[in-house]
Amino acid sequence: MRKVVFQMMVSLDGYFEGPNREIDWHNVSGEFDDYAHQLLDSADTLLFGRITYEMMVSYWPSRMAIENDPVVAAKMNGLPKIVFSRTLKSVDWQNTVLISNNIAVEVSRLKNIPGKDLLLLGSSNLALSLLSMGLIDECQLIVNPVMLGQGRKLFQGITSPLHLQLLETKKMDSGNVVLYYKPG
Repeated sequence: MRKVVFQMMVSLDGYFEGPNREIDWHNVSGEFDDYAHQLLDSADTLLFGRITYEMMVSYWPSRMAIENDPVVAAKMNGLPKIVFSRTLKSVDWQNTVLISNNIAVEVSRLKNIPGKDLLLLGSSNLALSLLSMGLIDECQLIVNPVMLGQGRKLFQGITSPLHLQLLETKKMDSGNVVLYYKPG
């Protein structure tokens, strides 16, 4: 059975984006790039909510992305992608499918298809829904050495405690720390 792996960058004070949705505070380095390449190599399908999809499709197919980060751009553009949204009517990024309902059924079906992991990048609302349904198998949170003081908190809206089991930690020279958790 494939795993659903949720990955998100977060500030030390728990925000995943600034007050105007900015993510310019992300601390990336060569070591982070190596992590990103390994993460993308571990998956054969990308999962997105609407907001993250719109952000990703506006960047990764662009000439700038392909020139600045050809390895990640090739994976982001080439891998199959599934967007879960009740408001989008269509998607136009290559290898992308739109799912508008029955999220739990679809994700459960995908987990039972042989292959590599399913990678949920960003998409905090979708992650919160899938966590509440018990469909996320691993959370990889990259804590950046920055405090934003405001913005949008990760897992904002959670209504009851969700206990996590720490699987592993990885410290990067940049000061980022990757925390690997298993829900439950």
